[in-house]
Amino acid sequence: MDLDALTAARRAEWARLDELSRARRLTGAEVDELVARYRAASADLADIKTSAGRTPQGDHVSTMLARARLRLTGTAENPMRQIPRFFVLQLPAALHRLRWITLVIAGAFIVVGTTVALWVSSDAALVASLGPSAGLEQYAENDFTDYYSENPAAVFAGTVWTNNAWIAAQCVMFGITGVWPIMVLVQNAVGVGTAAAIMLAFDRGDVFLLYILPHGLLELTCIFVAGAAGLRIFWSWVAPGARSRGESLAAEGRALATVAIGLVLALAVAGLIEGFVTAQPWPWWIKIGIGAVALGLFLTYMLVVGGRARRLGETGDLTEYEAGTPTLVAG
Repeated sequence: MDLDALTAARRAEWARLDELSRARRLTGAEVDELVARYRAASADLADIKTSAGRTPQGDHVSTMLARARLRLTGTAENPMRQIPRFFVLQLPAALHRLRWITLVIAGAFIVVGTTVALWVSSDAALVASLGPSAGLEQYAENDFTDYYSENPAAVFAGTVWTNNAWIAAQCVMFGITGVWPIMVLVQNAVGVGTAAAIMLAFDRGDVFLLYILPHGLLELTCIFVAGAAGLRIFWSWVAPGARSRGESLAAEGRALATVAIGLVLALAVAGLIEGFVTAQPWPWWIKIGIGAVALGLFLTYMLVVGGRARRLGETGDLTEYEAGTPTLVAG
């Protein structure tokens, strides 16, 4: 098929379709004409895609067809119908794309936190630099554990949820800088390591782990994922590939902004565990088991459901109809 010849032959018909789809009012005859031209243009688009693949002419016709389809249906799509697709396809696909970066960040976080904890706790001078000995002992013996029960469970859960959700959102929103996610992750790793060092210095390392693990398994994983999303957005404009930097950044931003929404929900679960489980006088294997189950469900959603969504072609981005036709690139 000669694409240029087809375009020249159909240009007037496509222009008429575009004119009808933009009209404020249509007569009965014009509606019939719009339907007829919509069908004809659909056939033309099918021929173009079959013979030439994706082309500027095909994208032009596709845009006109979308406008004509909206004109014919006359109703906007119900946003509530997008919710199942978001949770079954878009969100898990976006999470699945971050699995390896998340693993690297988790490993680096554990190395930094453990190094700080062992280094500081093994040096009496470094421990002393953290504050008066009496104050540190009070922290290790009472304040660390009292933190989880000094406020009503619901208030405490809400507080830690909003704080952690804000940290995760910052990692994603300011990921374009490349610096902010790393800064947040390093600060948290050093903070956790310092708290562990104080507990170790007063032979309370086991208490530190028992109080951190129930909620920390899911909570820290969410922070790792947020950092991974932010760094992925940063890398999208550093190494955009065949797309322009703006197009690459827009696509990754749309796809990975969904991660922030998903992490808010996951961190709500972590907050409930921290507020209602961590301080309970239950056997520790039950409390840590609850945290492990929560983490297992999150990882299943990320890896299994996300893997299935990726195999179906999902990336987490909007569909072409929702986002608009992208600019064609070579390669």
